[in-house]
Amino acid sequence: MDAKTGRAPVIIGTGSAWPQRAVSNLDLQNIVDTSDEWITRRTGIRQRFIARADQNEETSDLAASASLAALEMAGKTPADLDMIILGTVTGDKPFPACACLVQEKIKAKKAAAFDISAGCSGFIYSLSMAENLIKAGQCDTVLVIGVDRISVMLDWKDRANCVLFGDGAGAVVVTAGDGPEKILSTHIRSDGACWDMLYGEYGAPYVHPSLEPIQPKPFHVVMEGNRVFKKAVSSMASLSHEALKANNLTGEDIALLIPHQANMRIITALAERVNVDMDRVYTNIDRFGNTSSGSIPIALDEAHRKGIIQKGDHVLLVTFGAGPTWGASVVSWGI
Repeated sequence: MDAKTGRAPVIIGTGSAWPQRAVSNLDLQNIVDTSDEWITRRTGIRQRFIARADQNEETSDLAASASLAALEMAGKTPADLDMIILGTVTGDKPFPACACLVQEKIKAKKAAAFDISAGCSGFIYSLSMAENLIKAGQCDTVLVIGVDRISVMLDWKDRANCVLFGDGAGAVVVTAGDGPEKILSTHIRSDGACWDMLYGEYGAPYVHPSLEPIQPKPFHVVMEGNRVFKKAVSSMASLSHEALKANNLTGEDIALLIPHQANMRIITALAERVNVDMDRVYTNIDRFGNTSSGSIPIALDEAHRKGIIQKGDHVLLVTFGAGPTWGASVVSWGI
């Protein structure tokens, strides 16, 4: 709660959406020099969802579907929205913002809309913005979306990286409240000196015919996995401790840790450093792979709909992405 305004940002609805086409590790064995055993052992991923360009599965389509589900849960309509903040690096077009396309698709006529580009940290960066807009009294109801179609920027000859990612969207509705259940704090960081560990390089990626129609972007993902692994674990662990300390909490107080779903080895290393047992860590990486900005809100929606999170529970959200960027948010669950 803001000391001056008395307004507390509360998550009151969650939603998620993903493409129809599931691509398993066994499917990838037929098009990439890899194996199901290698992918599963090194990453924990067994399948991912890959959007089709001919099935109304653009980034804005997935985002709109997730948003409507979140609004329905929240008991709100698009007309109630003051702001739409969307984290992505794979908008439908170079401009306008993908958030503006979502605004039109859900008919949120009075909402301002803009995108945030922070790699896989896009959702947490967007949540931080929404939190502060509500605390400041500038907005009453904000739609926060994390969505990416990383498949459009994958080189399907890059065996180390193309197997890691999938497509999907998640959304939350945040509104002003005055109770103890709220977003307690959100913390964000970046370190541009290390940008070259994960970035987009100009040049259209190769797409295997069996995965068409994808309609790739004119650039592709370049990533040094070992560097990303080390930086991600240390950065997320450090910021998690900072976020917990800011709220007089420890890992033992966390009912559920929802980390960015990038690699199962990163997740287990993070949980150990934050002192959260794996039975209090939510993962869906085996089914979705790394959906970038969609990762945390998809997992959050699943955990809530399954009844894993109860009202008043302390939930820790933590992420790492290109930039590199990273962020952590501590939420006292309010639904």
